[in-house]
Amino acid sequence: MKAIKSWTVSDELWEKVEPLIPKRKREKRRKYKRRPGGGRKPMAQRKVFEAIVYVLRTGCQWKALPNNFGSASSVHKYFLEWKRQGVFVRLWRKGLAEYDDMEGIAWVWQSIDGALAKAPLALEAVGPNPTDRGKKWEQTQSARGRDWNPAIDGRERGAEARRETP
Repeated sequence: MKAIKSWTVSDELWEKVEPLIPKRKREKRRKYKRRPGGGRKPMAQRKVFEAIVYVLRTGCQWKALPNNFGSASSVHKYFLEWKRQGVFVRLWRKGLAEYDDMEGIAWVWQSIDGALAKAPLALEAVGPNPTDRGKKWEQTQSARGRDWNPAIDGRERGAEARRETP
């Protein structure tokens, strides 16, 4: 028996999702003429939805989308367009209503948890940021290193120093 992958979109799920996806609108007065080599034909909406579910379930990057789903940039473009049009909010609401009918949701008592600020004791627990090392002159000297002040005041590098004495 073949295992069903978690990103596979069943026919039953697609029947629920398909009405929520907006249809592409074409202007009736405009005359469309496709030139040879004038770009790709629109992708099938089910294939786009399957690709989006794959990305969301696996957590992969858009550019790492397998080729059998089609162009990653096209899928991402559809995702952004559907997000802007509220497809995923409507899908979430429909799923929530369906779950409420099946199991029942206690709407009276709900709880939410979240944190939007840094933990106040985090610096004490983990210490300073290791990449924030400061400037060179603010650091302590290493055991093997030498001080930046040389032992002698200086030397003459002019013409007199190069002149040999007989």
